Amino acid sequence: MALLALAVTPVALAASGSPRLEAFFQSALQSADYQQKVYTRVAGKWRQPGAKGTPALGKKTVVQALIGRDGKLVSASVTTESGSKAWDAAALEAVKKAAPFPPLPKSYPLPTLDAHFHVSWVAGP
Repeated sequence: MALLALAVTPVALAASGSPRLEAFFQSALQSADYQQKVYTRVAGKWRQPGAKGTPALGKKTVVQALIGRDGKLVSASVTTESGSKAWDAAALEAVKKAAPFPPLPKSYPLPTLDAHFHVSWVAGP
């Protein structure tokens, strides 16, 4: 799986920690451009829950998504919980709201793409 990562840091919370989104894609997907487009769409839909919804430092939510050839979201579910229901729900919501995604590249050989989105709470920037 390929990895894309970016720390999305709200200034007010940067002192104690910040959210980090990482995306992992099936290795059959060779298009870095497509990976970046999907990642950017999910990152743009991320809405951090209030301070009470933040998980413990180092904890993360993993959302597994299945994207169809046409870019539609076939399924999305939380496969790893962070310990904060609000954080888990926000991560799942970001993936769902980012859909539909661009159609899969013509060079991609499979009918669906498996993508994992990790949203973690990490120490400062």
